[in-house]
Amino acid sequence: MKYIVVTGWVMSGTGKWIVSASLWSLLKNSWYWVEIIKCDPYIQIDAWTMSPYEHWEVFVTHDWWEVDLDFWHYERFLDQQVMFENSITTWQIYQSVIHKERKWEYLWQTVQVIPHIVDEVKLRIETVANKLEDHRWSWAIVIIEIWGTVWDIEWPHFTEAVRQLDLDSNNIVQFVHVAPLVRHSYNSEVKTKPLQHSIQKLREIWIIPDFVVMRTPNDVSSVPSDKISMLCWIPTKHCIHCPDRETIYQVPIDFEQQWFDKLIQLWFKMEYMAPSFDEWKKKVEVLLDPKKLVTVCIAWKYTELEDCYLSVVEACTHAWVHFDTKVNIKRLDTAEVEKKWEEYIRTFFQQHKIWWVVVPGWFWERGVEWMIKVAKFARENKVPYLWICLWLQIAVIEYARNVLELSDAHSTEFDQNTKHPVIDFMEQQKDIDKKWGTMRLWHYEAILDPASRVSKTYWSNKVVDRHRHRFEVNPDYHERLSHAWDLKLCWCSADRMLVEYVEYSDHPYFVATQAHPEFESAFMDPQPLFRDLIKASIQR
Repeated sequence: MKYIVVTGWVMSGTGKWIVSASLWSLLKNSWYWVEIIKCDPYIQIDAWTMSPYEHWEVFVTHDWWEVDLDFWHYERFLDQQVMFENSITTWQIYQSVIHKERKWEYLWQTVQVIPHIVDEVKLRIETVANKLEDHRWSWAIVIIEIWGTVWDIEWPHFTEAVRQLDLDSNNIVQFVHVAPLVRHSYNSEVKTKPLQHSIQKLREIWIIPDFVVMRTPNDVSSVPSDKISMLCWIPTKHCIHCPDRETIYQVPIDFEQQWFDKLIQLWFKMEYMAPSFDEWKKKVEVLLDPKKLVTVCIAWKYTELEDCYLSVVEACTHAWVHFDTKVNIKRLDTAEVEKKWEEYIRTFFQQHKIWWVVVPGWFWERGVEWMIKVAKFARENKVPYLWICLWLQIAVIEYARNVLELSDAHSTEFDQNTKHPVIDFMEQQKDIDKKWGTMRLWHYEAILDPASRVSKTYWSNKVVDRHRHRFEVNPDYHERLSHAWDLKLCWCSADRMLVEYVEYSDHPYFVATQAHPEFESAFMDPQPLFRDLIKASIQR
């Protein structure tokens, strides 16, 4: 089996996932079958309890596991699904070893990090690799991205595992090291010493990089690769430049221009196959030089960190490229709206000429009342709107209050004493005392009304999307809501118990979904709801 191991040093956030995804994209477009694995040190069972300020938002795999957002980055570059087994975490490894020890699988052995923990990491890597062998993919590569930086205390069991993979005569392992070049602020001189030290540290654990990817915020063409080659014992042509770009989708093109994919194939002693990359390049050209402009408002809760809702922003990007349109994103600060509602919201929309609004999902009650007001504003002023996850519930609450005149309609998540719980737990959820157990995490099939906008958007009466939520539209109110002349409910199942989509008829575009459609978007294949939202905005 052939492996590419991506490591990093100096600091986190240098772009290991971009390097991994770009290599994946190039090799897949060269007709190789590629799988990707990310090794994370988390001890949490899943990623949803981590702070969005530290780890961005949570991604849900097609087989319902909540993982780091990097996995969505992989999917959007490849339009290929990753599964739970593609994520290897410290929690999984230690839990598995402890369970095996309790079942006497290590009887009369001293259970230790080496060999037992390391062997478990190798086993999980080989499980993903065996999928390729089972399908008889002779041209198959597994990319392994290792979280963090060299010599982090969380690293050793992962790095030792890939080192031992390299020792196995049945494997061919290639190491790609990502590290930044540093510029002095006072004279702009480029310093390579941090990169040199990172490779020295790797060698101390018997890992010798075959390629080095040099990250920098500026063009590094003036940096002599032969200097890095000499000092780091790496061929000059294996020193790959990776400067910051206006869009991350330029990175695979940069790599192709430096023959990175060809060098990898030749290093593996495989027949070189050039990537079929013309369509990708055309989309990047449109992205950089669009012919039209629309403005979108994304209302969000964690305003201090833009990447908290990166999947929604990128889904907008994929859709706007489809229409040769640039989307100018304006952020609606929830705290400001709560302080001065009428003055702020009308000024905000008029000043920025907002044509449409996207509201990403989140948990907890902060900001709910102002979102109900935003829903009323968008419905009455016919602003194209896409509600995601919790905001389907907000749209239902707003409609129940202001159209059905149920003035105290609410969700029991926020008001357990409301007289009209239009949003509530399902009966089968109420006896579950663990919050994680009440989550609906999966890819669910929705059965659509053939006359609905959503059905026409997907060109189908059925659609499968990923979910991550707890509360549902209360079945006791389905009949009252569905009999409203301008409101359509689309169901999840034949028993009509779960509402998946809500839309208004008398509106240019007002669609709410209980799902997370942004998780299904890819650069080469925009998600239909985002695509049609931009289309409605352009037409308006």
